[in-house]
Amino acid sequence: MSQHIQSVRGMNDILPGAAEFWEVFEETVRSWLKSYGYRPIRLPIVEPTPLFKRAIGEVTDIVEKEMYSFIDSLNGEPLTLRPEGTAGCVRALIQHKLAVQQPQRLYYMGQMFRHERPQKGRYRQFNQVGVESFGFAGPDIDAEQILMGARLWDDLGLDGIKLQLNTLGQADERARHRLELIRYFEHDVDLLDEEAKRRLYTNPLRILDSKNPTMQEMIVAAPRLIDYLGSESLAHFEGVQQVLRDAGLPYEINPRLVRGLDYYNLTVFEWVTDRLGAQGTVCAGGRYDGLVEQLGGKPTPACGFAMGVERLLTLIQEAGGEPVLEGIDVYLVHQGEAASRLAPRVAEGLRDQGIDVLFHCGGGSFKSQMKKADASGASFAVIIGDDEANAGEVTLKPLRANGEKQNEQKREQKRVSVDHVADEIMNLFLDWEDA
Repeated sequence: MSQHIQSVRGMNDILPGAAEFWEVFEETVRSWLKSYGYRPIRLPIVEPTPLFKRAIGEVTDIVEKEMYSFIDSLNGEPLTLRPEGTAGCVRALIQHKLAVQQPQRLYYMGQMFRHERPQKGRYRQFNQVGVESFGFAGPDIDAEQILMGARLWDDLGLDGIKLQLNTLGQADERARHRLELIRYFEHDVDLLDEEAKRRLYTNPLRILDSKNPTMQEMIVAAPRLIDYLGSESLAHFEGVQQVLRDAGLPYEINPRLVRGLDYYNLTVFEWVTDRLGAQGTVCAGGRYDGLVEQLGGKPTPACGFAMGVERLLTLIQEAGGEPVLEGIDVYLVHQGEAASRLAPRVAEGLRDQGIDVLFHCGGGSFKSQMKKADASGASFAVIIGDDEANAGEVTLKPLRANGEKQNEQKREQKRVSVDHVADEIMNLFLDWEDA
């Protein structure tokens, strides 16, 4: 016997039921983004490998260990399944000269790929919502994107998500801090773990983000970046905080909140929760004013954030906030030669009027079809036998309204002309709403 082929580890099927919850979530997100003037952009899943090496950096865990990269056997081109969305969005911005036209507020939704050890909230194929703005240099756009997050948590009915905030200053300020950081850690290099030693001369800022408990005392006492910032960087950071204070949004300044790449600057922020174990960050963002120029474009201020869909859906489910899915409007039951010829025309006529119809396929007795109609979640059964078909009528039977089974009086069935069945259904829906 042949072996069953399983899905790739860490790349999961999203089955009916769960997939419908995803769609409701995505509709909420699209509405939220539209309310802030952000417009959709759809990006390729596969990009040239050099894009990520230039954007993310070759001496990073993502590029060194996690990317799904391959050589196109047809033309020898090095390609990579995107591990994140910002690089591709910037590539599209430059390629199509979007920022030349006007400042841009953009968003994308879709799959990302990283070869990590699968665990709760972290998969090898995962989904992100990414939000990017280009052409806005002031602290107001940073603050807007932070306030956007607070509104989304409210829209999704989530609480317990806290805001952490920091500033990375500018490249020259970080360079001075970097030298002092290296000198500081060199004094006690034997106390560093292997990962920290590897990063000491390539990416020392990331050492501050280590969770190793044996290094925490040393990290707490390390030189702070904020002590190396100039007046302009401090003013930008204060501008962000002032908007948040005026909005009454609580936050915590976390000096250990860092990014390891040179193009990041000024504001960085994360929304975190203690309800997801070690994977507590549900949204992370900040400014990256240097990336557009680094990838070959003109200097362009930029700010953005990304959030993990799987982590947010887990929080929604654990909070008992799964969205209520709307059932189908009509289950169409039919039996007999004349009925089977009329039934497809009735179904299409109802759909023309905006009524959702689940058409019974596969034959079977009226009794078995009605069992399926009742189990389908439909509000009505439209029943057609040869008697109805020959009279140009259908039998309309209410099954439930607003998700609840009707009492016997409300479930009374009646014969209705084919020409009037859609009107009858719409009138019953209105009666239920008024009740």
